[in-house]
Amino acid sequence: MKVGYIRISSADQNTARQEVLMRELGVEQVYIDKMSGKNTDRPELKKMMSFVREGDTVIVESISRFARNTRDLLDLVEQLTKKKVEFVSKKESIDTTTPTSKFMLTIFGAVAELEREYILQRQREGIAIAKENGIYKGRVAKPCPEFDAVISQWKSGRISAVESMKQLGMTKTTFYRRVKEKS
Repeated sequence: MKVGYIRISSADQNTARQEVLMRELGVEQVYIDKMSGKNTDRPELKKMMSFVREGDTVIVESISRFARNTRDLLDLVEQLTKKKVEFVSKKESIDTTTPTSKFMLTIFGAVAELEREYILQRQREGIAIAKENGIYKGRVAKPCPEFDAVISQWKSGRISAVESMKQLGMTKTTFYRRVKEKS
């Protein structure tokens, strides 16, 4: 069976291009994750890895859609190999049936990881420059009109901190940071 895996980094991106490719290749089952590929903790990837069995072929549009670092890529491919499942990356024209392809898979995986590191480095540099110029001030806090009322209840002992956090929909860190900012 041909099994496809599609990943996009965020919900506002589009899977259409990858889905068309999967249809053209006759893929019978497709798994789609809409989240970062920084690690393998992705629900649809896990489902796919559990689903595939001997004789299946996993097809991805490109290695970077499957894994963003070499270690994860090689671990995933090793898991597939143990199950006697082939792996095909269309963009890089790689499948795991030959020693040469396995070698190229390692090279392309390293390149994908390097590309990710470059992106993160450029992002950090851009943020640093924006901060120096007073443009970047971090993420804007969500307005919370009921904050003062809930905090006064908490400070007077009528409700617990945990209850305050629940009512405000805040994490512990955000809650205490906001309380500190108000003081």
